[in-house]
Amino acid sequence: MLAYSGPLGNATTVTAALAAPPGATMWILSSMSTGLAVSLLTAGALADQSGRRRVFALGAWVFAAGSVVCATASTATQFVIGRLVEGAGAAGLIATGLGLVAAVAGDAGARSVSASWWGASIGLGIALGPLLTGLLDLADLWRAPYWLLAAVGAIIAVTARWCFPETAVIPGKRLDLLGAALMTSGLALLLVALVEGRLGGLFPALMCAGGAVVALAAFAISQIRSRSPMVEFALFRRADFLAAIVAATAAGTGVIALMSFAGTFLVTSMGMSTLEASATMGLWSGASAVSAVLSHRLAARLTGTAQLAIGLAATGAGLLLLAGLETGSTTGRLVPGLLVAGVATGVLNAALGRQATATVPPDRAAVGVGLNNTTRYVGASIGVTVVAVLASAPGGDIAAQLSGWNHVAVLTGSLSLLGAAVVLALSRRALR
Repeated sequence: MLAYSGPLGNATTVTAALAAPPGATMWILSSMSTGLAVSLLTAGALADQSGRRRVFALGAWVFAAGSVVCATASTATQFVIGRLVEGAGAAGLIATGLGLVAAVAGDAGARSVSASWWGASIGLGIALGPLLTGLLDLADLWRAPYWLLAAVGAIIAVTARWCFPETAVIPGKRLDLLGAALMTSGLALLLVALVEGRLGGLFPALMCAGGAVVALAAFAISQIRSRSPMVEFALFRRADFLAAIVAATAAGTGVIALMSFAGTFLVTSMGMSTLEASATMGLWSGASAVSAVLSHRLAARLTGTAQLAIGLAATGAGLLLLAGLETGSTTGRLVPGLLVAGVATGVLNAALGRQATATVPPDRAAVGVGLNNTTRYVGASIGVTVVAVLASAPGGDIAAQLSGWNHVAVLTGSLSLLGAAVVLALSRRALR
């Protein structure tokens, strides 16, 4: 998450240092999430079929290599390639991490605590990434965070063999290469279409979107016909599994989409520096980190699906509190909404980590985590595109910019509340 959110703190500096062409900033900000989204499910399937520790360590090495590419980049294209590679490596870490911890955790309570810390790490990484790059940017050291990330990735890869035993693999199963190719190409085309749409390239966006529909439809057909599918569609008959997927999608299209746009809004419309905006956003992400750690106490009192519904509903309430800005509004007007949304997001992140492994068979834990996070990142990409389009306003028209913010705050808050209602309905179905 440090790598994921880092460019929010110095994207302008990186763009200028690399003499990037117009529109490159959007790719600098979106490339790692693209690499993540297209690789998570494949990484999960590969881990369940060949060993989670092996894929975890491989992901760490790939992440380190991508960070080195970013640190040595002389062009925007090289930097974006490095971010894509970082995303692919991070997919190996994210898809397998929870499953590896679950394998060494003694009981359900210990696994719940681990999921809470996993959720806290998301919030903490998002909070510290822009602050780290922003502070080093002041010293003209924009490359330094990537060297640091490369070193940490290598350390994780080396120490993994002493932290975890290798997990058992599914006998007789092979990676569905056709399914992996179709799914990867379909998601890649979809995400490229979304980025090009935000940049105003209507024709390439439509072409990529059409290709994405064809590839994803072919993927669905291949999974139905395959003897070793990456995704077992029977899982979608489970109400708790479906609730986790709905919650992940709602988190992406709701709070992640709005908070991804909030940094730009604070700089362009509220007159903050990039570092000040990062610190303000730290109210949300920092609160989420703390609440995620504390939320493990809910596990003994609530089902995972109920925790998802509560987290989404409270997140929606916090996002709605962010609406209502007027000309002359100060940052203090945003503090209550950021704190409420932050605390609720921590509860939600911990529940997503808990349910990603609890709603699938133990031998499919990595696929469960991969699919859960894939829907979250794809949902976020779609949400960010919608938010950016609806909130767009002329550069000097602050009143229009504030109005656009109010509209998207209400929209994302409403989507979160809708997601909570669907999850609650699925919870009742599971009880029946």
